[in-house]
Amino acid sequence: MLKTLGKHLYGFRKDSVMTPVFMILEVIMEMVIPLMMAAIIDQGVNGNNGAGDMGFIFKMGAFMLVAACVGLFAGIMGGKYGARASAGFARNLRKGMFENIQTFSFSNIDKFSTAGLVTRMTTDVSNIQNAYQMILRMCIRAPFSLIIAMIMSFSISPRLASIYLIVVLLLGSLLAIMTRFAMKYFGEAFKKYDNMNESVQENVSAIRVVKAFVREDYEKERFGTASGNVYKMFIRAENIVVSNMPAMQLAVYTCILLISWLGAKMIVANDLSTGNLMSLLAYCMNILVSLMMLSMAFVMITMSISSAERIAEVLNEESDIQNPENPVMEVKDGSITFKHVNFGYHKTAEEWVLSDIDLSIQSGETIGIIGGTGSSKSSFVNLISRLYDASEGSVQVAGIDVKDYDLDVLRNQVAVVLQKNVLFSGTILDNLRWGNENATEEECIRACQLACADEFIENFPDKYQTHIEQGGSNVSGGQKQRLCIARALLKKPKILILDDSTSAVDTATDARIRKAFREEIPGTTKLIIAQRISSVQDADRIIVLENGHLNGFGTHDELLVNNEIYRDIYESQTKGSGDFDE
Repeated sequence: MLKTLGKHLYGFRKDSVMTPVFMILEVIMEMVIPLMMAAIIDQGVNGNNGAGDMGFIFKMGAFMLVAACVGLFAGIMGGKYGARASAGFARNLRKGMFENIQTFSFSNIDKFSTAGLVTRMTTDVSNIQNAYQMILRMCIRAPFSLIIAMIMSFSISPRLASIYLIVVLLLGSLLAIMTRFAMKYFGEAFKKYDNMNESVQENVSAIRVVKAFVREDYEKERFGTASGNVYKMFIRAENIVVSNMPAMQLAVYTCILLISWLGAKMIVANDLSTGNLMSLLAYCMNILVSLMMLSMAFVMITMSISSAERIAEVLNEESDIQNPENPVMEVKDGSITFKHVNFGYHKTAEEWVLSDIDLSIQSGETIGIIGGTGSSKSSFVNLISRLYDASEGSVQVAGIDVKDYDLDVLRNQVAVVLQKNVLFSGTILDNLRWGNENATEEECIRACQLACADEFIENFPDKYQTHIEQGGSNVSGGQKQRLCIARALLKKPKILILDDSTSAVDTATDARIRKAFREEIPGTTKLIIAQRISSVQDADRIIVLENGHLNGFGTHDELLVNNEIYRDIYESQTKGSGDFDE
């Protein structure tokens, strides 16, 4: 974990080194001042047989002022470098996680919830940032101050300094015990954070549904439960951690009383000077303040350990799908071959999601894919662009296993319009150019004409400069689907996959889109997943899937004769007057 996080200190290692250097300098100045105070009392005030030495007092006073100024400067610079190092470290962690997430395959993404990833990149990174700043400042300053003060105290009076040593050992043991128990609850608390963020995310993204079904009270109760769980876990952890403060205060006052009492007796017995007693009390406060700093750092570090583990989990996650060593850099055509393919989302799955799929599709064919809900239609097409990898068997494009292609090359030639259409904040042109960032406006307009999107775009006041809200909330489902189809067409792919992506358009528009595909991109292999027979019946061939098995593969007329599932779907949809919007 530490090695993983340490890699992300790049660019801020100098700041990470300079912070403790200035902290140590500040401590040295603080440790020198009590010695000067003792010298002023013993030599400047009580020297010359009690007559004092004003010259010595002014001289040592000037040295104390210089030491204080140097300590102040060191403290300021330590704070500056510490803030820069911790903020930079946090920036690198967020960047590292985000970049690694971009490499994830769908199977990797399935391991993490969206809310969990958001929590890791916000709350968890903030915890690490605060903890790292404390490590660079307090966790360097406090131990160094404690050790130097202890050494100085033993050099003055080993008998009195032994009091500090006993207190430090007792408090160190107490902190270790508290850390062990608190870490358990902090780890659970951040998991509850994920649940709370998930509740917020679902509520905000589906607010229209919530209001339509008048479920506001239910959502409030759900969020209250999630928030309450976070509260309970943090209370349990904080109840353990907070007990360190009374223990610290007890140690402080006990040390002051014992040193004052024993020190006074030693002064009377001429075993200790007044100045040395003052130095010991100053070192006592330094030691105990250092312990107080360590206790505060202990709270933050205890919280951050769970956060660090969660961040390292994302940073260490390796994509299940990797580029081969010498990838193929060209997709020659759009032919597709499945050779006895089995697929499961998990390696330990007892049953395959797709089982023994064996078929061949020629380049330029239009292939319909139909089947009931849960028949693994989406899983089937996801294997072609390597969004998932086949568990057994091979998937080939242009006669070459998809695992042998460069990922970017393959996915640029296999355009997928997913079942869940997503648009991003920006203009319509901005969204279209996700398909081809160098596309001209004329090319974008032509793609929209093929996808039958131009007819509604032209009705917008700003036309192609119309701003799309986050998630495409200001366009209808059918409009969103057509924009996504146009975006995919701009890639000019060898293979175009429409995963039920015309379900929100009427059959007339659906027919126009399919006609445009036949006439304008005849060389592109088109795979159309649909629930409506009318969307696939004029395809060159149709795949019928049932529970992950290939139940039928042929033309519309062939399947009507020899495939019972296809015939039943056809008759149920065309019986009577047919599709209501045909």
